[in-house]
Amino acid sequence: MDFSAKLDNLKAKVDEVVASARAAAAEDRGQLKQRVDQAEDDAKQAVADAKQRADETADRAQSKWAQMKADAAARREDIKAKIDKRADQLDAKAAATDADWAEGDAADAIDYAILVVSDAQLAVLDALDARAYAEERAKIAAT
Repeated sequence: MDFSAKLDNLKAKVDEVVASARAAAAEDRGQLKQRVDQAEDDAKQAVADAKQRADETADRAQSKWAQMKADAAARREDIKAKIDKRADQLDAKAAATDADWAEGDAADAIDYAILVVSDAQLAVLDALDARAYAEERAKIAAT
């Protein structure tokens, strides 16, 4: 399997997120709402694509995938609810506190993404090692 292409896609996605965050920092709430809606649609599509790939693999991956999908959906719904609730806030102090919490959540999500990327690195190395071992065993068995 060519993990380099998958990792290049991941890097491109990270670069896209960085550019989006930089652009969003200068946008008003209406523009941010559009960006959030688009990001949510993109995330749903990514989930659907990943689910399709997971459905093509072993049951072990599917059960892990089911939990990851549920966790991601819950996080998206929580963020969406916070955005919707924010429109009803009138108190500046409450809004500032909410902004602090949202910034903390974003920092935590980035930290989580870093951990997931580290897990992906370990999984890639494990897969490469497993393939190399299988090929080594096949050579030994052929002799």
